[in-house]
Amino acid sequence: MRIATWNVNSVRTRAERVVAWLERTGTDVLAIQETKCKEEQFPHAVFEAAGYEVAVVGLNQWNGVAIASRVGIDDVERGFLGQPGFGDPEVVEPRAIGATCGGVRVWSLYVPNGRELDHPHYAYKLRWLEALQREATEWVAASPDLPLALMGDWNVVPLDTDVWDVAAFAGKTHVSPAERDAFAAFADAGLTEVSREHLPAENTYTYWDYQQLAFPKNKGMRIDFAYASPALRARVDSVTIDRDERKGKGASDHVPVILDLAD
Repeated sequence: MRIATWNVNSVRTRAERVVAWLERTGTDVLAIQETKCKEEQFPHAVFEAAGYEVAVVGLNQWNGVAIASRVGIDDVERGFLGQPGFGDPEVVEPRAIGATCGGVRVWSLYVPNGRELDHPHYAYKLRWLEALQREATEWVAASPDLPLALMGDWNVVPLDTDVWDVAAFAGKTHVSPAERDAFAAFADAGLTEVSREHLPAENTYTYWDYQQLAFPKNKGMRIDFAYASPALRARVDSVTIDRDERKGKGASDHVPVILDLAD
């Protein structure tokens, strides 16, 4: 079984490219982030024609997550218990969706950006990660044999070598100690970040900005990850970052992170 995560940066713009990638790589389940559309605007027909069912949550042109699966999609949850909202009035944004696909519990996650260290969005980001970690702890404790994957765009740079120049991020989000601690705390829930486990090489990136020739100059960041429960970790044979998907016309600024699982 092959599962993957990919921030596609507007699914309506890239639906055909995403489906072509799914078919070419034989991916069974894809956690999708930043769909940027309402649920009724999602291009279901393109995915369904290729044999994929899709579960979606989206409110407007911002955020949005989905899961596409050709091995079944059951017990869909849009958002997690205790998920905080943002704004005034506070709105629970479409940043998390879970479903059981081929016996694996998959969550597609789009962690808030944080914007600036003194911005309310930064405090929201930390609350969001804390709430998710609390729920993940409960999920693992309640079902220790459950193959569980928390996959997505985490908007956190865990290590200095996960960004092309950490000095360029001094005083900015993504690299702050509080964000890094919040990301690392998922290990306390009994989860393992398996992309690091299988791909420990430094300066291995999953995102390159569209500006200033970031991709040709390899000025990237590693911010897309997959946390796995013990039951799922034991099944992960390999992890791949498909860097080639950042190439060509109409590419997303993120690339897929792929997990190959044993039966």
